[in-house]
Amino acid sequence: MADGRMMAPHSGESLLFLTDEHLRQGIEAMFFAYRGFTADPDRILADMAYGRAHHRAIHFINRAPGTTVNNLLNILGVTKQSLNRVLRTLIADGLVQSRVGRNDKRERHLYLTDEGRALEQELSDAQRARMRLAFRTAGPEAVAGFRTVLEAMMDPEMRESFDRLRDSCP
Repeated sequence: MADGRMMAPHSGESLLFLTDEHLRQGIEAMFFAYRGFTADPDRILADMAYGRAHHRAIHFINRAPGTTVNNLLNILGVTKQSLNRVLRTLIADGLVQSRVGRNDKRERHLYLTDEGRALEQELSDAQRARMRLAFRTAGPEAVAGFRTVLEAMMDPEMRESFDRLRDSCP
């Protein structure tokens, strides 16, 4: 820590006290990691005039085919107006299909088309490659710790949504 950067704990060693500097470095690492994590999909989507909101919608519709618009609103935490703008584009471009609910005609259920699934696969392949390399580099203990940290950072409502999604999808 002589040069001000946080050193990785050695095996069996743990940080019992985190200074504001440790936390600042963690925050900055998350910002830069997020930029890296989204860079490849951003490049793919830029050619289509889509952004991250489109990517997130495609991702979660793929994870839970038939999800309702209201469920997607809860997962994404965006306004109805914002989501409707994204969905209108994805539907018009033939990537998402909206079907009226069988039991409740007011509900709209969302599905990816074949073209939508192909785009989702391309976007996810890019992110999986980056995650796979990072996980292999960090090792199994770091991967488990990373998941623990991410889950601990979630608000209780987000954690419930995360758990439901994880439990409902293969």
